Amino acid sequence: MGKRAAICAVAQVRNQPEYPHLRFQNMLLECFESIMEQTKVTFDMEKGIRNIITCSDDVFDARTISNNGVTDVVGAHFRGEEKMAQESINGLGYAMACILSGHDDVVLFMGHCKESQSESRLMCTNLAYDPFYCRPLGMDFRSADALQAGEYTEKAGITDEQLAKIVVRARRNGKKNPYARVNDDVDEKTVMSSPMVCDPLRALHCYPVTDWAYAMLIASEERAKEFTKNPVWMAGFGSCMDEYFMGDRDLASNFPLKNAAARAYAKAGVKDPKKDIQLFELSDHAAYQLPLWAEGVGIAGDGKGGAWIDEGGPDTFNVNLSGGHLNGNPLLLGGAARAIECFLQLRGEAGERQVKGVKRALAQAAYGGAGQHQAVLIMES
Repeated sequence: MGKRAAICAVAQVRNQPEYPHLRFQNMLLECFESIMEQTKVTFDMEKGIRNIITCSDDVFDARTISNNGVTDVVGAHFRGEEKMAQESINGLGYAMACILSGHDDVVLFMGHCKESQSESRLMCTNLAYDPFYCRPLGMDFRSADALQAGEYTEKAGITDEQLAKIVVRARRNGKKNPYARVNDDVDEKTVMSSPMVCDPLRALHCYPVTDWAYAMLIASEERAKEFTKNPVWMAGFGSCMDEYFMGDRDLASNFPLKNAAARAYAKAGVKDPKKDIQLFELSDHAAYQLPLWAEGVGIAGDGKGGAWIDEGGPDTFNVNLSGGHLNGNPLLLGGAARAIECFLQLRGEAGERQVKGVKRALAQAAYGGAGQHQAVLIMES
């Protein structure tokens, strides 16, 4: 059993507002065929892929047992298939555990989400809440995020102008990423005049509806060089869940993210993230979350998010050069998108947005209202 797990190859379709001409199976097939071509991996039960992890959601797919629709197209017929019906970054944590435990030595990880086909992603996320108290009130992830945004922006001195800068930067960076969602150009005035959708969140503060699919091949240290000359190692993973009921949480405390990051840092041997990590991909579903999550992973001081923005923190620490979640990824798949950007940067394959000398990168993802569940993955070249 090896001591490390490696991502050997990635594939993705472009993030788009919608794929009306493709079923999600078609999107996945494109990714699947790319992985097969890149790695020449087989489905031999002795030396090939025996276990496939998929990420999908019954509600967003508008069907029960949503992974049943992808079993054949991901090669999971007559072999192990595990459905990850939660934030996609947890699939990487699970694949890492499968490899390090010795249970598997090659794992295929694929995911999809077509947010465009649901009537309302707010209606979808309303179902995450209990049916007696919160759901009848109309609670959903956006309203939960708005409560957190109000509390955090007051604590950290975040202004509407600073949030506008975050949105403009996300779209500017997204234009350098050939797989990023194409969005209209905006300036700070446009962002600040966009409609208020849930005070203090404006329409342009929130990520846009997006369709996407991806695939990754993960292997043990002993097998990785069979599939690539340039593996990227998963050095540390940590996750943490906050309290279920909103009233039991300190929304601006970053409790789950600080705990998740501490676990990932300990596993990867990170002493000081400001010095030891050269690239950060943070899952900013809304603009205010970029500085909040930056505080959580330790590259901004507690309650200092406003000053961090003004001092150029996002550029200093190479945060979300992909465009981030705010530029457009499906809610369910933000973590996979963050990890893929880290993979490309660590391999020197990020094109126009490439950072020189990247040896270690951090991918973070959140799920649930107001970042209820947090996970952090440390990746190394």
